[in-house]
Amino acid sequence: MKEIIESIKSIAIEIDNAIKNADLGYSESENSSGEEQLKLDVQSDLIIERELGKLQSIKAIVSEEKEDAMNFHSDGKYIVCYDPLDGSSLVDVNLSVGSIFGIYGGSLDGAGLLASVYVVYGPRIEMVVTTRGAKPMLYRYSDGGFKEISEVALGEKGKLCAPGGTQQNWEPKHKAFIDSLFGEGYRLRYSGGMVPDLHQILLKGGGLFSYPATSDKPNGKLRQLFEVLPFALVYEEAGGEAIDGNGDRLMNLKPSFLHDTSPCFFGSKSEISKLKTAYNI
Repeated sequence: MKEIIESIKSIAIEIDNAIKNADLGYSESENSSGEEQLKLDVQSDLIIERELGKLQSIKAIVSEEKEDAMNFHSDGKYIVCYDPLDGSSLVDVNLSVGSIFGIYGGSLDGAGLLASVYVVYGPRIEMVVTTRGAKPMLYRYSDGGFKEISEVALGEKGKLCAPGGTQQNWEPKHKAFIDSLFGEGYRLRYSGGMVPDLHQILLKGGGLFSYPATSDKPNGKLRQLFEVLPFALVYEEAGGEAIDGNGDRLMNLKPSFLHDTSPCFFGSKSEISKLKTAYNI
């Protein structure tokens, strides 16, 4: 496990360099969802594939950018599922973006998730590492390496609200709920990037990130293995909660295929409690 985390540190530095210098145009290929890929998405994916492929402990990798898993070492212990560059479309307007890694052992589901790592590429490079049973740890890159900064914990109640999805496609109950939060004085913090928005809520002490079922995406948009489950582990270990639209723990998810999606809500306990009341779940 340690060597994977050390490899991700090296990967983060290389991807950050690519963000600052690489071509931001579109490639001539599509990802697993049929979306046109940015050249930076492809480059980031190749960086991760190359570096993780060097590790004997990794049995296979599963990328958000590829339809199928890529097998490495048959005697490897871990499978790493990752989104190489979440929010890549924000790079051309110079907003923060990130990478997400879920390290699985055994089964590709919530029960098999052993650790999560995500990286934020912004004014500074920051990384949060979470393993089962331990508080998330924040690292910051400076002077040629990542320095351990502090454990991260959510407050019982926060002040921030990051509501995903196009509002015209929200269910009435969801719109009423989000409106009620703003009526209580919650502050809107939504960039369109999952990593920076969830990172901000985590470091600012709490709040709610939501990406509900919508009329155009009734099963949600965010992918379970690459995005939903890794952040569910982070938020639970930070003292918060992570649930779906039925009130079930996201960590209980069992994806039916590699790119399966789910509605998802991440937040402090107070906000999740308010959500359950609003949704009557």
